[in-house]
Amino acid sequence: MAADRDDAPVYVISVAAALAGMHPQTLRQYDRLGLVTPRRAAGRGRRYTRRDIATLREVQRLSQDEGVNLAGIKRILELADRVEELEREVAWLRRRQAADLRVFAAGPSGDVVEVQRGRRVGRTSAPAAGALVLWRPGR
Repeated sequence: MAADRDDAPVYVISVAAALAGMHPQTLRQYDRLGLVTPRRAAGRGRRYTRRDIATLREVQRLSQDEGVNLAGIKRILELADRVEELEREVAWLRRRQAADLRVFAAGPSGDVVEVQRGRRVGRTSAPAAGALVLWRPGR
């Protein structure tokens, strides 16, 4: 899977710096600032992933081409991560919604209550208690 290879911490700092077109000291500084947080090997040496290197290149682009300062870049990266997280959550919710058929019934006091799947709603003497509504999201 490509995502697994992108997240494998395989590059030592000198190789990651060469791939990103930066000096190793710059990578150390970015680590201290929290722009890129490489994983650590058993001996505490930094290990960078392909995703880290792509982030380093983006930091360089934003800094050199767009003139964004490091604090601004950090905020941009944080927001980009948050957007990715929210997109994953929305996709998960949409998959769940597409698979979910919810059943509601009117309770004895007239309020709407969700009925567990596979359960039948018993009738009571209240006229609205037997009303059943099927809700299919997005239809």
